Amino acid sequence: MTTEAVLGGHSLTLHRFPLDQKNRSLQAWDSADEYLIEHIQNEYVNAQHILVLNDGFGALSCALHALDTQNSRKVTSFNDSYVSQQACLYNLEENKLEIRQTVLLDSLSDLPSDVDLILIKIPKNAGFLQYQLSLLSQFEHDVPVIAAGKAKEIHTSTLKSFSHFIAEPSTSLAVKKSRLIFSQTKHKKQTCKFPVSWHLEKSDFTILNHANVFSRDSLDIGARFFSNYLPQGKKPLRVIDLGCGNGVIGLQTLAKMPNAKVTFVDESAMAVASAKANIENNLPERVQDCEFVQDDCLTDFAPNSADLVLCNPPFHQAQAITDHIAWQMFVQAKQTLRSGGELRIIGNRHLDYQEKLLRLFGNCKVIGNNKKFTVLSTTKRG
Repeated sequence: MTTEAVLGGHSLTLHRFPLDQKNRSLQAWDSADEYLIEHIQNEYVNAQHILVLNDGFGALSCALHALDTQNSRKVTSFNDSYVSQQACLYNLEENKLEIRQTVLLDSLSDLPSDVDLILIKIPKNAGFLQYQLSLLSQFEHDVPVIAAGKAKEIHTSTLKSFSHFIAEPSTSLAVKKSRLIFSQTKHKKQTCKFPVSWHLEKSDFTILNHANVFSRDSLDIGARFFSNYLPQGKKPLRVIDLGCGNGVIGLQTLAKMPNAKVTFVDESAMAVASAKANIENNLPERVQDCEFVQDDCLTDFAPNSADLVLCNPPFHQAQAITDHIAWQMFVQAKQTLRSGGELRIIGNRHLDYQEKLLRLFGNCKVIGNNKKFTVLSTTKRG
């Protein structure tokens, strides 16, 4: 894996986070980062407070500080991803850059108003971009906005979102298959539709979803199938809804298990907030039986502390298709489970999670399947 990036003429060591991932082949920056920093270096060298949205692994924050020879620039990084924020801190420290001049905000925080430049890495989720642009539309003074992304992912609809919420955009030529978008805040005070709510089929529950939560408008087909294989009964189990998203799996588990305690875990701030709202709104009497945690899988969980882990693993991180997140989830679930504890997952049949679980746990059984999905159960042996 290449870890040496040259951004704005500065050589930086950049890693994804954590460093002990099994799959270390993914790069922590891309050509859009390079293009954006080159433009900033030429046009906005004197910008003193820069707001950065969706800085994948801190590449932009590191480069902005490296370009500031006076160590006076403030960078505010606004991000939904816990992993991205931790990577930013790690890479700043690794490159001996000014951490004290970097402010990390999660995606539900208020934006600072005293910035003189706004940078955006275009997120994959169009609704999340609209939510962020709606925040920028509240700015009372004009601030330049420069966005960057892969050219193939910047569509007419992307440019219409900029035009609707802030100023009419223009675009650069494509360089290394990446493109820049130029706009500015215009105090349009536009709102967006998020968060959204919808009725959970076969229940009395109403599900709230913030903008960057997977399948935000309805129950996704994987969760729908998994719902048929959730545990039930009166055992006082400690359950973890790992990669909880909007918390619909943990919510249904609470409804089926009156004595269970459920911890909802996701690396997305919006996912954790959605899960918490859905328990408060639908099962307020069970809030005391719940915890809501933003974490890198189960990194900060105590060993031997859970009886059951429920999981629908993602197979992508940012723009990259990868199985290393699922593998990390399985390994850390084994560490977190007590002896005799169970990991129960759903996955696309083609992903062959059964072989991975057999290798890791020494056992695995199919408890449900259809043409697209398989539900698997494995037990931690003493």
